[in-house]
Amino acid sequence: MSNTGLSLGSMALASLSADQTQAATHFAPKAKRVIYLFMHGGPSQVDLFDFKPGLKKLHGQELPASVRGTQRLTGMTSNQKSLPIAASLFNFAQHGQSGAWMSELLPHTAKMADELCILRALTTEAINHDPAVTFMQTGHQQPGRPSFGSWASYGLGCESTDLPAFVVMVSRGSAARAADPLYARLWGSGFLPSNHQGVAFRSSGDPVLYLSNPPGIDAATRRDQLDVIAALNRKQLATQHDPEIASRIAQYEMAFRMQSSVPDLLDLKDESDETLDSYGPQSRQPGSFAANCLLARRLAERGVRFIQLYHRGWDQHYNLPSDLRLQCGDVDQPAAALIRDLKQRGMLEDTLIVWGGEFGRTVYSQGKLEATNHGRDHHGRCFTMWLAGGGIKPGTTYGQTDDFSYNVASNAVQVHDLNATLLHLLGMDHKHLTFRFQGRDYRLTDVHGEVIPTILA
Repeated sequence: MSNTGLSLGSMALASLSADQTQAATHFAPKAKRVIYLFMHGGPSQVDLFDFKPGLKKLHGQELPASVRGTQRLTGMTSNQKSLPIAASLFNFAQHGQSGAWMSELLPHTAKMADELCILRALTTEAINHDPAVTFMQTGHQQPGRPSFGSWASYGLGCESTDLPAFVVMVSRGSAARAADPLYARLWGSGFLPSNHQGVAFRSSGDPVLYLSNPPGIDAATRRDQLDVIAALNRKQLATQHDPEIASRIAQYEMAFRMQSSVPDLLDLKDESDETLDSYGPQSRQPGSFAANCLLARRLAERGVRFIQLYHRGWDQHYNLPSDLRLQCGDVDQPAAALIRDLKQRGMLEDTLIVWGGEFGRTVYSQGKLEATNHGRDHHGRCFTMWLAGGGIKPGTTYGQTDDFSYNVASNAVQVHDLNATLLHLLGMDHKHLTFRFQGRDYRLTDVHGEVIPTILA
């Protein structure tokens, strides 16, 4: 059976996914793919992007009650008797023709200022990690909904026949702290067909679980096995008409092709020393953020639709000055190199890059405020993200916060607005990208969300 020109499994895949390799856009897209750089834990906007020089004079003073208002605090600072203002210990400067303010902790990103659209007024109601990350990734604070990458795969299909539409990679930050958990459901497909879930790449062993054949099984034997399984599944599909059976057939076939495509993807012999060096000293270290950024570019070249990179360790409740420096050291050069690399290859214009976390950090100190050390609690009322490429207006800053980087002063961006805008750049109307489940039409943006035209090129 393995010698036939088109195996049963291959025929099944062709019939099941012929419409999934073509982008089902609602209008002409600006971006073909997304590389989402997620800083898990909540980067401090007041130390990185949201320059507040007036805080120097207020350092150590109590945060005014009028500024805090009625905002909920986490259990980590809600009983704290004093909320002293902690001005950033880091220097800021303006960069590029856009004059974007950035911290000294991001010197490489600063050089790319004119490629960025900095969103300074993101806001979310979630105040703890898991609901905040889940909300950012799925459009709902409670688990169970499809992730953004799954919606992109469902709506657009995949340009690649040898790699999945949605790939996930996780790196651990240099900050010496226990990282908050990242659950696989964050890249799950929820109620969408399971072939749209994210495929997690690992940094050791098989890059994808069970990629290698077990001892005694060669490629021809594996092909025969899959053809037999495909025949049985097609028979069951004809009887039960369960679309999940069709998804399973497609997944088996993708897994078989990945046995060849993934090793080729990970073989960096065609990458020059100059390119590797541009991503930083950790680019040759599997599983590092730098190595994952380089792989993200290689995945993008091969037609992967949605590439999600999680970098852990940004939850700086204490030792923020030292730990934030370490975290920025992990990601600053690789993220800037990714932008530059894509631009040099003519891919930035149709690749949308997103950088940010689930929320920001408080302007007040968590715990004791010391001369050279402090921590910051979670802060969802305002935080910063940046976008690049893929139809975004470069060299712009959108939204402003108050003098304390505590409240949005103008042009607030809700999470649903962000996701609606990202889908728009992919050529999809967020109101019409829906899936009927249990009698209701669901979408990534629920019943909310407005596209932000000001930040579109």
